[in-house]
This record gives sequence, structure tokens and C-alpha cells, in this order.
Amino acid sequence: MTTSVLVAYGTKSGSTAGIAEIIAETLSEQGLRAEARPAREVEEPAEYDAVILGGGLYAGRWHRDARRFARRHQRALAGRPVWLFSSGPLDASASERDIPPVKGVARVADRLDARGHVTFGGCLEEGARGWIARSILKQGRGGDFRDTEQIRAWAQGVAKEVEARQAGG
Repeated sequence: MTTSVLVAYGTKSGSTAGIAEIIAETLSEQGLRAEARPAREVEEPAEYDAVILGGGLYAGRWHRDARRFARRHQRALAGRPVWLFSSGPLDASASERDIPPVKGVARVADRLDARGHVTFGGCLEEGARGWIARSILKQGRGGDFRDTEQIRAWAQGVAKEVEARQAGG
């Protein structure tokens, strides 16, 4: 039986969704059955063998949909492997060093007994909604700082852990 992995995410402008898609694609390439879905649309995560939950960071807080997913499905996630990711820094820092989770995400990690967390670079490009986003773009601080190779390498590591768990390791 193929192990199924849910990659749920909360996103405002689609950047985090793009990361979730790369993760799901990489897991599928590793032989797992993976799908990326908006966190607000997931009704029953218990049907999955493992869960990856991600959210964009906005003003130091994880996206509302990711926070709500973690709270709403805490019981269903108990006893299954869970990993977390954040996206947000609008510079190369996430590719250069490990960035710890913000306080709220660290609390979620503790509550869900998450196996790991990673912060990936974010993306903010023309057309982004919101006054703050437009202000950041006006200051010339936007861009796409997602590191596809970093995302793929992390997802490959998760796949190895899932496979080892399924094999009884």
C-alpha cells in the first residue's frame, strides 16, 4: 500500500501554494501518494498517513488558515507524523541559514509533536494584494526568494523519514 501524504497550506498570494506543490511533486517522485491542498478545504486529515502543514508568514504570524487547520484537526493529527513549513523572508536568508519558527508556529509544533519545521524564502511580486504588500513592493523589496532546490531537498528528507516509518524503522 502506498503511503499518502497531505500537504496542506495557508497562502495569501499563492507563494506558499507554489511551495506546497513542489513538496507534493517531490514526494510523488519518491514513490509516495501526495497532494497539496488549501488548509481551509481539508475536512478530514485522518485519511492520510502523514501531514505537512505550511503557512505564509505575515507580520510575524503564520497564515490564518494554517493556524486554524492545526487547531481544528489537532486530535486527527495526533499519532501521525507531521512536519511544518513557513514561507516569508523576502531575501536570501532562508537559503543561507536555518531560520527557527516564529513563536506561534513553535507552539503549533509542540502541540502537534511535529517532526520538524523549515522556513523557506517567500515571494512578493507585482499585483500582490494589501496595503503592506504594495508598500513593500514600492520600496523595491519584493521578489521571488523561493529556493526550489532547498524545497526539494527538504521534501526528499521527509520522504525518507516517512518510508522508514512505514518500514518499521
